[in-house]
Amino acid sequence: MSIMVPSTTPALITPGRQALDSALHQLDRAAAHLGLDDGLRTMLATPRRSLTVSVPVRREDGSLDVVQGFRVQHNVSRGPAKGGIRFHPATDIHEVTALAMWMTWKCALVGIPYGGAKGGVAVDPTGLTTRELERLTRRYVNEILPLIGPEKDIPAPPTSAPTSRPWPGSWTPTASTRATRCQGWSPASP
Repeated sequence: MSIMVPSTTPALITPGRQALDSALHQLDRAAAHLGLDDGLRTMLATPRRSLTVSVPVRREDGSLDVVQGFRVQHNVSRGPAKGGIRFHPATDIHEVTALAMWMTWKCALVGIPYGGAKGGVAVDPTGLTTRELERLTRRYVNEILPLIGPEKDIPAPPTSAPTSRPWPGSWTPTASTRATRCQGWSPASP
């Protein structure tokens, strides 16, 4: 049976990989303390779903950038997944996986009926205008639509989102599968 193991090759140890290694180490310690069997350890170390998407964004100057985006649903045993979206140039699938894993544990520890998820977009939001960031966020949400919805996965607003604006949790898919405005969908909606 294959599970993710900590990386020992220095060239492969990115900040995201360090976060995942830390989460896996914490899991190993907790599993040993609780006497969990190998099958359960493997299940808790492995995300349920991971999605990597290419996210094009039209810049104000007319140019087109394409950035990577990620959505990881770590565990949905307790209910639909929930978790925010991180916009940072160094985010990667390893970091997003670690953050989704930690969200699973947080939800379980406080007893709320959600599983853990996390999203990430590898971009520096400070280099984007408000309109570019909104377009990028809408496109990212559109790309992850197969995974999200009130019964599956509830994305929270990105931490870089202006508080006066509605963000991804309030955009839901329509029959034509495009993101549109719909109030009341996310616990984090304004």
